[in-house]
Amino acid sequence: MAAKFETPTLKEYIEIPHVHPGAMAESKSYAAKPEHNTALGFPGELVENWEQVAVMKLGDLVSKSRALQVFLDSCVKCGACTDKCHYYLGTSDPKNMPVARQDLLRSVYRRYYTTAGKLFPKLVGARDMTKDVLDEWYNYYHQCSQCRRCSVFCPYGIDTAEISMAARDIMDAVGVGQKYSNEIIGKVHRIGNNLGLPEPALADTLEGLEEDVKDETGVDVKYPLDVKGADVLLITPSADFFAEPHVDGLIGYGKVFHAAGISWTLSSHASEAANFSMFIGSHANLKKQAMRIREAALDLGVKRIIVGECGHAWRVAYSFWNTLIGPFDFLDRRYPVPQHICEFTYDLIQRGALRFDKSANDDKVVTFHDSCNVARASRMGDMPGGQFIIPRAVVQASVNKFVDMAPETIGEATFCCGGGGGLLTDELMEVRVKGAMPRMQALREVVEQHGVTHIAAICAICKAQFTKILPYYEFPMDMIQSVHGLVSKAIRLGPVNE
Repeated sequence: MAAKFETPTLKEYIEIPHVHPGAMAESKSYAAKPEHNTALGFPGELVENWEQVAVMKLGDLVSKSRALQVFLDSCVKCGACTDKCHYYLGTSDPKNMPVARQDLLRSVYRRYYTTAGKLFPKLVGARDMTKDVLDEWYNYYHQCSQCRRCSVFCPYGIDTAEISMAARDIMDAVGVGQKYSNEIIGKVHRIGNNLGLPEPALADTLEGLEEDVKDETGVDVKYPLDVKGADVLLITPSADFFAEPHVDGLIGYGKVFHAAGISWTLSSHASEAANFSMFIGSHANLKKQAMRIREAALDLGVKRIIVGECGHAWRVAYSFWNTLIGPFDFLDRRYPVPQHICEFTYDLIQRGALRFDKSANDDKVVTFHDSCNVARASRMGDMPGGQFIIPRAVVQASVNKFVDMAPETIGEATFCCGGGGGLLTDELMEVRVKGAMPRMQALREVVEQHGVTHIAAICAICKAQFTKILPYYEFPMDMIQSVHGLVSKAIRLGPVNE
């Protein structure tokens, strides 16, 4: 695939690159237009007294978040995180080292909110809030996917993602938002999903899926929309409605529900699981978007809510729903709220409620990519390490040939796909390609040593990112698979005892 930049050479994923200061200083995502900002309650453009607004917003965030203050105060520059960020490993830009990226905001915090910074700013690395600083924030805080890998290795547990979200929240507050994230959030507020699909288009898409599955299997598998009284409300990323390989996952969900005899529905009011407001750190928009899901569950009278294959959708649901839009006392208390689709399918597999013919996937040797917002940020199920065990168990129930990547590149230490956190936009392709390098190195190893042909994931952003990135590293575009796409291929419909 042709590119305006050089694709990194795949070597050893543990190799630490030589620094190239300013290597990514010119990388910029498009700024939000005034209408994108104002729709979310932000100023349309840079406000006149923006320096004062920015400093006050920083103080407000620190005063409301003890964690953020601790993260800003506790770094001792030990270097444990230096080589843990996939963007630094791929770009060699020292400002993509987690500690250096944190210091872009920490230096301003010290100037205005610490005694040493007020009295002796140069001695403690404190900086005034200037336009150059704001521009630097905009560049480098949009080179962080908020994957939290650095926090796993930090002896103090400093979370760069929280600092990135704070910086983006401040930038939105002064009128400097990112087009990609803010435009998407606005579509959800207006229509209900990231893609801006209206209800008629969604209904037509689901009818088309029913016809396709009927042609494939001879079975009438339904993909219902706005059905009141269904047992399950499925909230899934809107990419599942039309794009490969995402739609294979949605087809798989429907087959699982059908095989288990469980009624379910999608909602046109809340036809999006993803919540990009987490990326920009906006609590108000996070709540407003999540509230659509509560409203849909109440209106449709469902008994449980299940979340589809989307990493940050699961993080928002698992970590924030209860305090944002709970309590869920109107749902059936026998089931967890929320429940992940992999949890749901895994439980059915454990109970012997599904039939599989693994040989249907014998054209594949599969490995699994732990999506960071599921693997690191939240659990699935009550078992220890469930977020690592459950998806793999679902994959292994569907395929005969499975191989894990190197242990230091998966699980809690998983490398990010390189496109999360609001970076999945074309103008950041260089950042995305170079940020994906560590994952591509680990993938190449199992391809060469074990003949791996496909990589599965349970995150819509990971799947969209890999679809674009794999060809840069001379892997086929269709190498990426939905976990429930594998399920769809192997599952056999009809009674289990047939």
